[in-house]
Parts: sequence; structure tokens; C-alpha cells
Amino acid sequence: MRRYNSCVMKRYLNVVLGSVLLSVGIWLFVTPNGINFGGMIGTAQLIERLLRMLIHIPANINVLGIINFCLNIPLFFFALKIMHKDFCVKTILSLVIQTVLLSVLPPLKQPLVNDMILNTIFASAICGIGVGTALSGSGCCGGIDIATMCIVKKHPDFKTGQLSIYFNIVLFGICLFFDDLKTIMYSVLFVALLYTIADRCHAQNINVTALIFTKNHDLKKTIMSTMGRGVTYWNGKGAYTETDTEILYVAINKYEVQQLNELIHEADPHAFVTLSQGSMIHGGFEKRL
Repeated sequence: MRRYNSCVMKRYLNVVLGSVLLSVGIWLFVTPNGINFGGMIGTAQLIERLLRMLIHIPANINVLGIINFCLNIPLFFFALKIMHKDFCVKTILSLVIQTVLLSVLPPLKQPLVNDMILNTIFASAICGIGVGTALSGSGCCGGIDIATMCIVKKHPDFKTGQLSIYFNIVLFGICLFFDDLKTIMYSVLFVALLYTIADRCHAQNINVTALIFTKNHDLKKTIMSTMGRGVTYWNGKGAYTETDTEILYVAINKYEVQQLNELIHEADPHAFVTLSQGSMIHGGFEKRL
């Protein structure tokens, strides 16, 4: 149980760290260079520009975080109906961290460097690692990711990038009325690099099947009660030792591998385990994100 609590705490720390990195990346590189983040944050950037054109907002006041939080409220309530409670708690935690940091960090008057390519690369690297780290904690940083996770929950074969691509095509099309083509192209490059990096940092969509050979008859109950995963088992016998053993079969997501290994090691340090990655799984398998 101590190992399990440690795993849960690590996931929350991943959400916090990812949210901080995302906010810092936006503050240091995205906003000062006029890069549009895309998705819901990019929409918040566009709304902020329109508000500053219509009403007087002091330059030293950053309202991006507040606008982004407001835009995420309907998406969050949508997620409450579909996703599990833990995901929703971590998502609201991420949104609160982003809102606070983007509100208190003073706007930079000019970019850190004048090279737009360098700014785009560092922005996508820091923000991409932030988004991926939050996802690896079984949460997300809000925005289109919430909607995508909900769709994948209901339709596991849905390609996660589709919704983001369609949304950003419309968003960047609107941005053409406010920015020059060069800035839009840098924004597209930023979004492409960001999600490429984020995908390397999390493994929610990678299925793993595990075969566990153990003499501990309680291990299967521990896996079911702790992880909430179904277990199929049958009795086997070692060909060399002629000793009886239980063979357990369980399907999980890749990010649950560490938790499963910890449970196995605690219950039976001598258990023999084989893992198969990238398995196609259909019927009754809960897609956890």
C-alpha cells in the first residue's frame, strides 16, 4: 500500500510539474514572440487581443490565464460526466496552477533572443515536456486535450490528433486576419513540435498485456482491488521443477506498468513476469487517460 500511495503522489507531482513547465514556456517564449499556442490557450490569446483592442487593459496585467480558465469551465463539466474523478481533480489542479502563474508572472516586454527559430524550438520543447509530463500523471492541462480524452474514452480507436488539427485549422485561419503569414507559420511549426514532444513523454494510448507466473494466490485479488483491472488466471506447472504455479493475465495501459510491477514485487518478489507492448485490445477494456 505504501508503494501504491507513492505512485499516486508521483502522478500528482507530474501534473504539478507539467503545469508549471507549460506556464513558464508560455511566459518566456510563446507570448513575447506573438506565437499562437493553438487549441484553447490559443483561443484565449486571440480573445485577449480583441479585449485589449476594445477596452483599456494595463499592459502590466496578464489576463490570459483567467480567460483560458473560463473557456475550460464547460469542457471540465463535460469531462465530469465521462472521465473518472481522479482525472478531473488533476485537470482542475493543472488549470488552477496555469491561471495563477500566468496571472502573477509579469509580461515580458521583449523576447529573450531575437532568433524566432530558437524561440519556437525552446517554446515547443518546454511546453511539450510540460503537456506530456501532465499526461503521464493521468491528468491533462485542459483545453482540447479534455475533449480528446473524452472522445478516446468512448471511442478507443479515435486518433487523438484529429480534433486538435481541425480546431487549429479554423483558429489559425481566423488569426490570418490579425497576424502576418510568417507568424502563423511559426505558430503551426510550434504546435507540430509541441505535440510531437508531448507524445514522447506519455504512454496513455499504448496498451500492454502482462503474464504473471506466481505462487501467491492473493496477487490476483490485490491487482483487481488496487488497480481496478480484471484478471484472468489458470493453474500451471513448471516443466523443470514440476511445482504448481498460478498464471495471471492482465491488460493495462503502459503508464500503469510501474504500479503493476510494484504490486507484484511487494506480493511476490520471485514472480516471473512477461510484458507485451502495443497489443490490440477490444471488448470490455477500460481506456484510462
